Amino acid sequence: MTDMMNMAINDMELDNVTGGATRTVKNNSLKYANIREGAGLKSKVITKLNNGTKVKTTGNKIKKDGYVWYEITLENGSDNAWIAGSLIGY
Repeated sequence: MTDMMNMAINDMELDNVTGGATRTVKNNSLKYANIREGAGLKSKVITKLNNGTKVKTTGNKIKKDGYVWYEITLENGSDNAWIAGSLIGY
């Protein structure tokens, strides 16, 4: 239940996220967040980012599997990936 409340709060806060916005990984259940190659729970996990890691959004978002997924740019700057909105904050 807590995750659903966090998701709703984060999704409202992030509703106006545009490309280039910097956000912080924040998972209340674990010390990291799974980063996926596509939006959705069935997409392959390509890396894990620790809480507090800064990510940049591209402005793309998709609703899937009960979450709003945000496309982010990874540190190398050339690869994009996806994170659930409930796992990022300001």
